[in-house]
Amino acid sequence: MEIPKAPIERIIRKSGAERVSNEAVEALVEYLEDIAIKASRLAITVSRHAGRKTVQYEDIKLAEKEMVKK
Repeated sequence: MEIPKAPIERIIRKSGAERVSNEAVEALVEYLEDIAIKASRLAITVSRHAGRKTVQYEDIKLAEKEMVKK
């Protein structure tokens, strides 16, 4: 896991949960990492299509829009 658990637990609590199991935190971390990997891969494809090696803000935003469509 790359994303720290503590901030994710805080997010769940801020969303209204009184108690959060460690398994719930781990599940959300895995889900968020999966989404981040998919978005990153799509953004890399966009940047390469534009002839760049550097992933830019616009590439991430375009990847986000594309992922929401699906």
